[in-house]
Amino acid sequence: MTSTTPEDIAARIRPAMTKLYVMYFRIAEQSDLTGPQLSIMARLKDNGPARISQIAREEGIRMPTASNALHQLEQRELVERIRDEQDRRGVRVRLTRLGVSELERVGEERTKYLAEMIGTLGDEDLARAGELVDIINKLADSYGTDLIDTNSG
Repeated sequence: MTSTTPEDIAARIRPAMTKLYVMYFRIAEQSDLTGPQLSIMARLKDNGPARISQIAREEGIRMPTASNALHQLEQRELVERIRDEQDRRGVRVRLTRLGVSELERVGEERTKYLAEMIGTLGDEDLARAGELVDIINKLADSYGTDLIDTNSG
C-alpha cells in the first residue's frame, strides 16, 4: 500500500514537479517576460492597482526586487504608476492596456504548451489528471495565502 503522508507524497512528486517545471519553462521561453514578472502582472490583473510594498509582500520578495521587476515592466509600458487615491503621497502600480493584452497572449501561449505536454497522456491518465485539477488549484491558492500570512505576521 502506498503511504499518503504529506512527506511521502512530497518525496514522490517533487522530482517530477521540478523536471516538469524546468521543461515547461524551456518550452515556453518564447516570451521574454520572466515568471516573477508574469506573476506580478497576473496579481495586478486579478487584484487591481497596488503599492510596491504590497506587491513585494504578496509575491514573497524583497522591496528592491519588486521595484526592479516593476521598473522593467514600466520601461516596456506594461505597467504604469498612478497616484494612490487614499493617500495622495503614495503611488500604486497598475497594468496598462498593453500589459493586459501581453499577459493574455503569453497566458494563451503557455496554456498551449502545457496542453501539448498533457496531451501526451493516454485517455485513462488524462481522465485521472483532470480529477487532480481542483486539488492542484486548491493547493496553489492556499499555499499562496499561507505564505502571505506567514511573511506579514
